[in-house]
Amino acid sequence: MSPTNSGLTLVLASTSPYRRELLERLKLPFQAVSPGVDETPLAGEAPAVTAARLALAKAQAAHSRFPCSLIIGSDQVAFCEGVRLNKPGDRAGAFSQLRHASGKSVSFLTAIALVNTVSGNTQTRLVPTEVRFRKLSEPEIERYLRTEPAYDCAGSAKAEGLGISLMDSIHSSDPTALIGLPLIALSEMLRRENLSVP
Repeated sequence: MSPTNSGLTLVLASTSPYRRELLERLKLPFQAVSPGVDETPLAGEAPAVTAARLALAKAQAAHSRFPCSLIIGSDQVAFCEGVRLNKPGDRAGAFSQLRHASGKSVSFLTAIALVNTVSGNTQTRLVPTEVRFRKLSEPEIERYLRTEPAYDCAGSAKAEGLGISLMDSIHSSDPTALIGLPLIALSEMLRRENLSVP
């Protein structure tokens, strides 16, 4: 793998195709690897704490395998009225999530961590996004899931795809945070590690 213009290699500790596609926007050479981290929330853990803990754990998990690297870890926790919305996995789970989110606001907390394996420097950020869903009828939910089965997305709707039609509004300081990797925050963090972006 080629080093970046900082002299360090860039590693994305994630198997998410969405995060990989987002990182490709920065036009930097990188390698994506599985972090192998248990993503189960701890008992009584607040959503923001879960997201931050897992983002850092993912970056740190790849530390020993990649000396002379900048390692990116990211995690997202979604919740609506106190109910966590995990990746549904199937149609029934996605339908249930969308019915629960109908006419309500869903909070997406996206955490990012960057670990420099040479200096040991670690940076973390949390970027919140609020999504307000329209009042959705069951036939609308069914049509959406037939067309775009977002079973691998927390909240069961892809804002970058047809899922945008289910929403009334999105409020965030970084539109890429909702997809899973906040590029505005990441670009700033990379510049602090002397990596030129763009």
